[in-house]
Amino acid sequence: MPFIDLKITKKLTEEQKDGVKSELGKAVALLHKPESYLMVGINDGYDLYFAGKKLAEGAYVEVSLFGSASSSDYEKMTAKICGILSAKLGVPSDAVYITYHGVSDWGWNGGNF
Repeated sequence: MPFIDLKITKKLTEEQKDGVKSELGKAVALLHKPESYLMVGINDGYDLYFAGKKLAEGAYVEVSLFGSASSSDYEKMTAKICGILSAKLGVPSDAVYITYHGVSDWGWNGGNF
């Protein structure tokens, strides 16, 4: 079960959120996970600061994954996420920061995987 948590400085329309969610749903295949298990959180209009300055445009993306993936898979996912945010929302890739977290215990429906 992957979870992609997007924090973005721009205020998004529902249509933009749905478009990004759909594209991330396709991209998660790069981590060998199906969209049917993907959860996405979008926190827009979010204040982000880097090097002491507020970013006018930027995003922080946290990808949590039950288990893990290879470094090359994460590299592909980074390129894909940056491409999605650039194409769909106009956020420059050099203002997108992404972290990956492998999770060994993931709870759901009263139990753990």
